[in-house]
Amino acid sequence: MEVFFLLLLIVLMAAALGSGYPVAFALPGAAILTIGIAAGAGYLFSGHTDAYFSHGGPSQWLSAGVTNLRGVFWEVERDTLIAIPLFIFMGLMLQRSKIAEDLLVTMAKLFGPVPGGLGISVVFVGALLAATTGIVGATVVAMGLISLPAMLRQNYSPSLATGTIAASGTLGQIIPPSIVLIILADQLASAVDQADNARKALYKTATGELTMPSEFGVISTSAGDMFLGAFVPGILLVGLYMAYILIFAILNPKKAPAVHTEGAFDAAFWGQVALTLVPPLALIFIVLGSIIAGVATVNQAGAIGAAGAAVMAGYRLHEGQGRYIPALLGLASLILVAVVTANFDTNIRNVSTTNDQIGLVLALIGVIGLVIAIGWSFLRTLRIEDTLYGVMIETAKTTALVFIILLGAAMLTSAFRAFGGEEMVREFLNGLPGGFWTQFVIVMLVIFLLGFFLDFIEIAVVVVPIVAPILLADPEANVTAVWLGVMIGLNIQTSFLTPPFGFALFYLRGVAPAAVRTLQIYRGVIAFIGLQIAALVIVGLYPPLVNYLPTRTSLTSETAPPPLNPALQYCMEEYVQEAFADEGDELRAQIAAAQALDLSILPRKLRSEIEGSFDKAAGSFDNMSEIQRIEAQVEDEAENYRPLHSTVRALEKKVARIDEQIDALRTASTRFNATQAIKDANALRIQRLESDKAALLAQIPADWAEVQGRFAKLTTAETSARNTFRRSADQAYQPVEELVSVLEDTPKLAAFTDELAQLKTDLQSLEGEAAEERIQQVERAIGEVEGSSEVKKLLSRARRALRGRRADPEKSKAEIDKAINTLAETLAWQQQAQSTLAPGLNRYLAAIGDTIGLRSQPKLPREHALYVAACQSNHRDISLNF
Repeated sequence: MEVFFLLLLIVLMAAALGSGYPVAFALPGAAILTIGIAAGAGYLFSGHTDAYFSHGGPSQWLSAGVTNLRGVFWEVERDTLIAIPLFIFMGLMLQRSKIAEDLLVTMAKLFGPVPGGLGISVVFVGALLAATTGIVGATVVAMGLISLPAMLRQNYSPSLATGTIAASGTLGQIIPPSIVLIILADQLASAVDQADNARKALYKTATGELTMPSEFGVISTSAGDMFLGAFVPGILLVGLYMAYILIFAILNPKKAPAVHTEGAFDAAFWGQVALTLVPPLALIFIVLGSIIAGVATVNQAGAIGAAGAAVMAGYRLHEGQGRYIPALLGLASLILVAVVTANFDTNIRNVSTTNDQIGLVLALIGVIGLVIAIGWSFLRTLRIEDTLYGVMIETAKTTALVFIILLGAAMLTSAFRAFGGEEMVREFLNGLPGGFWTQFVIVMLVIFLLGFFLDFIEIAVVVVPIVAPILLADPEANVTAVWLGVMIGLNIQTSFLTPPFGFALFYLRGVAPAAVRTLQIYRGVIAFIGLQIAALVIVGLYPPLVNYLPTRTSLTSETAPPPLNPALQYCMEEYVQEAFADEGDELRAQIAAAQALDLSILPRKLRSEIEGSFDKAAGSFDNMSEIQRIEAQVEDEAENYRPLHSTVRALEKKVARIDEQIDALRTASTRFNATQAIKDANALRIQRLESDKAALLAQIPADWAEVQGRFAKLTTAETSARNTFRRSADQAYQPVEELVSVLEDTPKLAAFTDELAQLKTDLQSLEGEAAEERIQQVERAIGEVEGSSEVKKLLSRARRALRGRRADPEKSKAEIDKAINTLAETLAWQQQAQSTLAPGLNRYLAAIGDTIGLRSQPKLPREHALYVAACQSNHRDISLNF
């Protein structure tokens, strides 16, 4: 019966959407009706409302959608959706300020003389508007009203003209900032958690280990990562559009002729081009640049974009004198703030000098100027044509629509799960031959077909939560969430162009002249749909197009993960392997020079430790060779092991699904409303399933355990070799680094010679708490100096000897004397080592710092970060570890 109600849910939803009922109410309405009918049928025919649900009951599933959506807002770390109204406001404000019209007219003049130039200008403007507004309807309507008549007057093919405008308008769905990407990032955040748990369960089942190494975890994403990941694919799509129009124009010059407009390309023209292009480009740079640089979160960047759009609208709408004063005031204030923050400490808590006060005053002036500029611009948009009021109303409407659809989709998804739909989809996808890529192609095809009938929001919030956890959990493909999100985003983009319900087609049809037939519009978008599919294939075959920029930004930011992060080790060791191959002789020479240093002046224990560090560095080459040797063995063995592994794991998945069915049948038989007939039928089905399970287990080759054990030994040996190298590398660098730090602080330590002598004198006239406080004062000061631990320990003993009823001033004085003597002994060897050993030790650290000592650095150097980013941008198959 669960299948019947699942079909009823889909039919009700399709009927509501097909009848034109609002999406925001069709989705939750279908869920509520289906759950209600199932509960009523269960009560009438089985005596209980829970009878026809796979698990749980109607009250649980009716509230689940609301609870899940509410969790999005109450979880501190999931504030992604806050950016939606900010970017909507930004887009609407720019659209109402007629900046799109300026761009279209100016770019048409600039690109007109090129074959297909008007079409190329439409694509270029579409890309700019996508990066500033991201609103498909507004972009298509604006370009349809301005560019389409001009293109038709110049004898452009109606199909090419309409196809170019419709396709260019949809670029806002993939070029950041994009509402689609924000919604996908939010949906994928939950999917990653589910996928990671599924992968951990798979690892535990396959290996018997309780914990999975973190480097095998599913890589999550955020709205900022999605923006960065979609940037290059968006540019790729723009390039494909432009290349197609140019080639079409060259092959068919009469259908896309060059247009020579009146006027010369003089200084006035280029000034107009700069005035039209620079503000939108500056806004794009500020919004996306702040995210890429890690200066602002997506929400903060959205607020910056909204304020910037208001400033641009303020000077564009105002026609009188002083048109640019608010914008220039805002620009000057930003420059002032940037200069002040670069040269002064503007933290009010740290203000201590006159220079700090000057910096704080200047920063305050800059902030006040910026606030005045933004406020002035907002006031203009409010007074001129009531623009601000209209934008606020439309922002509220659009935001409310998005969030109501999100709520409805959450309820629909809950209903889908209530009747076992998620398990059915999982079983279907897991049962497909060909593994991940078959599953992925099927999902992409389904999303593409759904695009003919559903809007992008419905697809993103209904389909993604169901299929994304399944695709992300697969260790063979080991795809990142940002790559999957961008692939789905590219696919969803086609939903705006695919007839009969492509929204871009409706928008364009509404403003196109009557001479342009609907069939011509449909025919025009076919080529661009093909280009979108081509972009989808290119990005699918070359994941670094998506993964590189987010990974690079993460590894080069101020908050980059440290080199000790387990997820970075594999790629870092790949770098070290290449460095050993290229610079191995030079590194060995530097290590040999360090081993030749005379360490006799060091204390015995420290000398032994430093000699051990040099030996570990010399042995790291052999450790790395051992890694390469075992790695080669693993690769050779994997050629024969992989087919057998895939076969056995596929059989085990089928066995696991049978076990789930058996458990479900046994649970159903224990329900209070289960009749004897139902119990007998379930027992018969369990018997058949047990027989099927035995048949599947019989197909597992007899030598599987032996082959798996042999391969597991190799992978264990590789892991052990890598861990040995890592420990050796740490021991080769860290003790020497600590010694160098101690030697660098020798002058600071020497300064305490007189301080300790003065302390001894002061204690002769101090008693009790006063003496304790005086010792503690010196103890704290000397504790900040490297290499002072022994002296500090003796001072601590001296202080404790004065505490309590059994205070012993003589013992305290004795400990002070020991501290003075220990300081003298320490300074004796440190001062000598500072002059004789420090240069050689520094050369050693500099030589091995970017290879053997890489793990011990506080942050990856830029060169290494770029290498690791390129390495991690490719998806690495880790399935043989499962």
